[in-house]
Amino acid sequence: MTQPITAALARQFGLNDAEYDRVLAILGRTPTLTELGIFSVMWSEHCSYKSSRVHLRELPTKAPWVIHGPGENAGVVDIGDGLAAIFKMESHNHPSFIEPYQGAATGVGGILRDVFTMGARPIANLNALRFGRPENPVTRRVVDGVVRGIGGYGNCVGVPTVGGEVNFHAAYDGNPLVNAMTVGIARTDAIFLSAAAGIGNPVVYVGSKTGRDGIHGATMASAEFDANSDEKRPTVQVGDPFTEKLLIEACLELMATDAIVAIQDMGAAGLTSSSVEMAGKGGVGIELDLDAVPQREAAMTAYEMMLSESQERMLMVLKPERQAMAQKIFEKWELDFAVIGHLTDTGRIVVRHRGELQADIELAPLADQAPLYSRPYTEPVKAAPLALPADPVGILPALETLIGCPDLCSRAWIWNQYDTTVGGQTVRRPGTADAAIVRLEDTDKALALTTDCTPRYCAADPETGGAQAVAEAWRNITATGATPLAVTDNLNFGNPEKPAIMGQIVAAIRGMAASCRALDFPVVSGNVSLYNETQGTAILPTPAIGGLGVIEPASRAVGLAPAAGHELVLLGETRGHLGRSLWLREIIGQEVGAPPPVDLAAERRTGDFVRGRIAAGAIAACHDVSDGGLLVAVAEMALGGHVGVTLLPAPDDIAPHAFWFGEDQARYIAATGDASGLLAQAAASGIPARRMGRASGDHLTLADGATISLSRLRERHESFFAAWMNP
Repeated sequence: MTQPITAALARQFGLNDAEYDRVLAILGRTPTLTELGIFSVMWSEHCSYKSSRVHLRELPTKAPWVIHGPGENAGVVDIGDGLAAIFKMESHNHPSFIEPYQGAATGVGGILRDVFTMGARPIANLNALRFGRPENPVTRRVVDGVVRGIGGYGNCVGVPTVGGEVNFHAAYDGNPLVNAMTVGIARTDAIFLSAAAGIGNPVVYVGSKTGRDGIHGATMASAEFDANSDEKRPTVQVGDPFTEKLLIEACLELMATDAIVAIQDMGAAGLTSSSVEMAGKGGVGIELDLDAVPQREAAMTAYEMMLSESQERMLMVLKPERQAMAQKIFEKWELDFAVIGHLTDTGRIVVRHRGELQADIELAPLADQAPLYSRPYTEPVKAAPLALPADPVGILPALETLIGCPDLCSRAWIWNQYDTTVGGQTVRRPGTADAAIVRLEDTDKALALTTDCTPRYCAADPETGGAQAVAEAWRNITATGATPLAVTDNLNFGNPEKPAIMGQIVAAIRGMAASCRALDFPVVSGNVSLYNETQGTAILPTPAIGGLGVIEPASRAVGLAPAAGHELVLLGETRGHLGRSLWLREIIGQEVGAPPPVDLAAERRTGDFVRGRIAAGAIAACHDVSDGGLLVAVAEMALGGHVGVTLLPAPDDIAPHAFWFGEDQARYIAATGDASGLLAQAAASGIPARRMGRASGDHLTLADGATISLSRLRERHESFFAAWMNP
């Protein structure tokens, strides 16, 4: 690292020539290596959102129940009784391809810190995972490492992993997506923010020691992969969940006092981002003496310490008179505690190491003059409507294929590696309801949690796909009886410098915004992950949505499993839309046509009706209709309830395969003991509804007498992962 500071070096650090010229203008001189590193990470796509900020402003972020929206470490919503839910979703995509176990594990660790740094005790983890083709030899290695990493970290730290989603597609062969979500609970009067204050107050480093792992991780996450991506392995962080558990307990213990002025986790860009953001938000300056930074490796330079992304570290500003007390708490938990600087009135970040000045930068330009691009984009060409194809196989053979395909098969192999019940508050475990249900300790209140996105819809029409992702999250929460409150998002796209990719981003955000407004479902936090490309090939546009709702009492939450004797009622309109459906892909071998339209008024009307009927006790079990269509949803309910279903005929005006496998939106299947009453209530509310059949026996039987046993369905449903992961 002794080479001269030039535009060529800046390009290696991810700054283009115009950005480097701006650095020179701000400083009025050539930067030091440490200063160049600070600018490069703070102005990276990962930290500055320079390609997406202008469009993210379209998303609705306010509601009476929103306490803190985007801009803090995580979003905060009021859930009543003096409690707040704090939650966020973030990506660890690039690291998880290079080193799947540590990439996924440290993704979980990072999002946990985003939540507990605000004073919340984490109560649940979720994830949204996308992998390449199962037949690609790399995919199995990545899946194995990612799942073990998520389980290894979450299980050890003692936070249950309660939900998520998994998809497979060739577009993710060289760039999997690992999006991690954490939810925590805090008192509304005890939420901690990151804006530093108090000239002269000590700046304190706590947690693990700093090493050389993860240096330039934020920059790596802001670039495409190429043929040499494996060489980036040193930029992947290494996690220690046991230290994270100690850090959680130490921080929460200190937060019960009045010692903390501001607090920030050291996530992407490590000490650089935490110090710059804290001081910048507070409008103060900060001086750091890196000699005081706890280090686990010898002869570390200022550049390495400022850019390291070593895990399990936090930065705090403390009241001087409480410093000794705080130190005792962290020493009790056997964590490092070091005063590494203080706040100033200069509005600058000043970094010294071994008696020499390593950086002296005005803070405001690091944020105010960070690049903000209105990149050129082309509006996506929406896929043409699909002409109805003929049915080549029949209804039940198609069901067997779909229920066993990688995108619809049982995920038990995955969630069995996660501790889904640690803490004892998980009411609905994975696979038993449309959203996870987690009770809040010492209350009768519960949260409903989900992650959702349908990338194949987004590829065909990003605006519709963005709207559908939000609507499905809202629908999954609604199907449990909970009231949806807010979302966090993780926008995963390719290279924004390509107008076609930028067009996907703009359109998806437009669709998300419309859906959030129509459903009163604001965005309170999120993450943007761009440059998800390998050798020029982009992933499918994947705007993943994490949704949160609340239900009280917790016992009112319903699952998806009917009981023998229940009648099934379909709520919502069915037109038999097969464009971009899984039936079309798995049976016909095509990924064509427009995705199903999203009627937001119908979503709202039908969902509000369903939630009201669950609250009234008229619906005993409920499942939304999504991937695979109506018959797949019925089969999932039958398998969940260990009870067969005898179905009524399909309507005459829709082709049977379109009726059973179309993926029309805004639909639910309700299990009830009073179908006539539910149908009458639906008619009075203007909700399309029809009887579907009755739960009984141990077979799924069509009206024409065709039948398949639940044991056969279960065998098909549960065989993929067992056979694939144990060849």
